[in-house]
Amino acid sequence: MSMIGAYFRLARVGWVLVREGVVAALPSEGLPPMAAFAKSTVSLLTRNRALKRERSDRLANAVERLGPSYVKIGQFLATRPDVVGPDFAEDLAGLQDRMAFFPTALAKASVRDSLGRPIEELFAEFGEPIAAASIAQVHPGEVETAEGRQKVAIKVIRPGVRKRFADDLEAMFLVAHLQERFLPHTRRLRPVEVTKTLEQTTKLEMDLRLEAAALSEIAENTKDDPGFRVPKVDWVRTGRDVVTMEWIDGIKMSNVEALVAAGHDLNALADTLIQSFLRHTLRDGFFHADMHPGNLFVDDQGMIVAVDMGIAGRLGKKERRFLAEILFGFITRDYMRVAEVHFEAGYVPSHHNVASFAQAIRAIGEPIHGQPAETISMGKLLTLLFEVTELFDMQTRPELVMLQKTMVVVEGVARILNPRFNMWKASEPVVSSWIRDNLGPKRIATDIKDGLKAALRLAEAAPEIAVKTEKFHSQLMHMTEHGLRFDAETAQAIGKAEARHTRSGRLALWIIAATLVYLAWQIT
Repeated sequence: MSMIGAYFRLARVGWVLVREGVVAALPSEGLPPMAAFAKSTVSLLTRNRALKRERSDRLANAVERLGPSYVKIGQFLATRPDVVGPDFAEDLAGLQDRMAFFPTALAKASVRDSLGRPIEELFAEFGEPIAAASIAQVHPGEVETAEGRQKVAIKVIRPGVRKRFADDLEAMFLVAHLQERFLPHTRRLRPVEVTKTLEQTTKLEMDLRLEAAALSEIAENTKDDPGFRVPKVDWVRTGRDVVTMEWIDGIKMSNVEALVAAGHDLNALADTLIQSFLRHTLRDGFFHADMHPGNLFVDDQGMIVAVDMGIAGRLGKKERRFLAEILFGFITRDYMRVAEVHFEAGYVPSHHNVASFAQAIRAIGEPIHGQPAETISMGKLLTLLFEVTELFDMQTRPELVMLQKTMVVVEGVARILNPRFNMWKASEPVVSSWIRDNLGPKRIATDIKDGLKAALRLAEAAPEIAVKTEKFHSQLMHMTEHGLRFDAETAQAIGKAEARHTRSGRLALWIIAATLVYLAWQIT
């Protein structure tokens, strides 16, 4: 039944996209003849007023009609220009995550159920909502402390949002499976894996304890960093459906006029922002992955305060090293080293030619070196790099795409503050320090230390490995002598799966027929 529901939800999504003119705005270049004909045919059903709107406005209206979960899905797909294309990724990035408020009574009930205590015991004051997004909304409040009353921000999960997302994700998985089946050339983009990443991201974002943990971790990482901090978490008043944190009185970084009026140095703020992001990425391997202007404030002391840690990114030690070497290779115009790093990291399949890939990298690097420093965008460089790797069958790397998206956003905020912002000059102190410590002589000592730790763990696990190896050997010998046999439960499960597959095929035909009847009825 869930599959039937997914088909109907998918039909509704398609109908809304057609009526709002999103399908009509899709490029026809490169489409197979039948697909181009189908696009032209369904485009006739577009609303007349939709045809008068810009493409980004059509997309925004369609997402608004589809509901709050599609706002979050759209924002996630904005980080995947390799999947939806750079133009639509740019349009999706502009989606506004502002939703209607849900009643304060429901928010209080959710907080009470999550924390198991009456609201009156938890908060001295629980105000009306001031901001609402697709997943949660924020209330101002006050709590009693030893120092007196303190103002707090109370973020509460939207009721029913988990069920809504689960239903909409079923339709997304259906699209991903159909894409892999009928568009083989897109399998390189791993649409099913992309949807799984979206599912995992939203699950994490809907557990506010994890957001609180992310705030706590980045607070520890940055406690000695200049000019950057995050709100303090009130763990006593934090649970699965609610997170309570320090109230931030500050100016949004998008409000340039207010920042100037308050006497803040915009150039220094831009440098601090990019340097903080690079420290988090290279030094800590853990970064705020949603650093748009609405999530960045400047307090009275001139500190940048980042809020809303629902989305965070991680990079392992190897990924950080590869990233630094790639950036350093572009800076020094060592394109062969940039190419070699891609092969060493496994980003590009080994059957390709390293020299040919280095040639493609040179085509990106040389035009950039011919520009003034303040016009060189690191985000644009990474975007061009990603486009080139498509020619060499580079598979999607979710952690790198999230990094690329965040770097583009952070650089954009810095350029709002300082239109002549020099990304490379601002980054140099952090990047060069990290390269000196991790790609120079210190790297050898670190690698030896890590190797010794790994060898110690292997020695500790050796007895268990030996037992498992002996057991596996005996099972293999038994299978060689007696053949491979399934137990009754496994055979029954295989039979049920095959029967279910056959039934789902028949159901799909009926659903398609019902959808066509429904669309015909809507038209008339």
